[in-house]
Amino acid sequence: MSGLLFISDKIQRTERLIRALGLDQPCTIQDLYTDNDLMTTPDLIISDVARLTSDAIVRFQRLLEPMHAVGVPFLILTYGNAVRAEAHARLLGARETIPATSMLNIVKDRIDQLQIQGISAIAIRLADEARQFFNQNFFSGRAITSEFAEAGTVLISRAVHEAGIRDWIRAIQRFDDATHQHCLLVTGLAAAFATKLGLRDPDGYQLTKAALLHDVGKIRIPLAILNKPGRLTEEETVVMRTHAALGYDMLRNSGFSPEILQVVRSHHEMLDGSGYPDGLRAPEIPDLVRLVTICDIYGALIERRPYRSPMNGRQAHGILRSMVGRLDVDLLNAFRPVMNAFDPIEADIGTV
Repeated sequence: MSGLLFISDKIQRTERLIRALGLDQPCTIQDLYTDNDLMTTPDLIISDVARLTSDAIVRFQRLLEPMHAVGVPFLILTYGNAVRAEAHARLLGARETIPATSMLNIVKDRIDQLQIQGISAIAIRLADEARQFFNQNFFSGRAITSEFAEAGTVLISRAVHEAGIRDWIRAIQRFDDATHQHCLLVTGLAAAFATKLGLRDPDGYQLTKAALLHDVGKIRIPLAILNKPGRLTEEETVVMRTHAALGYDMLRNSGFSPEILQVVRSHHEMLDGSGYPDGLRAPEIPDLVRLVTICDIYGALIERRPYRSPMNGRQAHGILRSMVGRLDVDLLNAFRPVMNAFDPIEADIGTV
């Protein structure tokens, strides 16, 4: 989710390369010859260093050691002697080398493939299972039943436990369909949040289940609006905002608890009364709703949209910080360990 990290010995050259590649992913450049440690855990590290001297090798090894420990793939763009470049690649633990002079589409293709290779196989398999489950049950036109909710909750809770939240999110971000991606992102974040909060199993299960169902009303939104490859107009936004009340109406006579139903209806409510559909204020918004709302907003920020790239963890964290007063500051700080799976965040939201 943190995107691509280019390590460079000439920033201007690397900036030109990134512009020429036209990459969708967020890209960060770090000068090899600064003494800073890596501040994020990227999806892929790319060396754009023209002269791999002995000093450069030592600096690389120090930077890469913690990244190798968590399995971040590493690609070297080579300049000059191919045999020497392969020796450097083996020494540094690179997955692959590719000549920097290769055609841009070849470089971009290898970047895309290595990003997928950096995701654990179990995360990819479980994400694909979850997507198929949603296709067969959530978007098939069938009634949303308690059995569906139970099965989906178990599936995603198990996936996050086995794959870890970072790989789960990265596997989900491969999907093109925005609605699939958002539902699975938010539910995974809720499962991870429940674990970080130390909730008892029944409470953690309820949080994950509520997140799974929070956007069920989008089934009733016209596909032309739901899948629009761009920003919604004001009129389309009004229609989209009906999904919360629509979801509540869909589920309220189907055996779901009042707590789940309130999440479905109220997950866009804000503590200051600026949310919808009912303009609730803090005393009227229970903790379960507040928890899902945080997961929902963070999931929306880090997911890919047709009109923008996903935000990295620090950018999304900054947006959440700006919403203190609308979101519960104590719960935002409790959410920090989930965000730390992507980018380390040192300070509490309420103390900065």
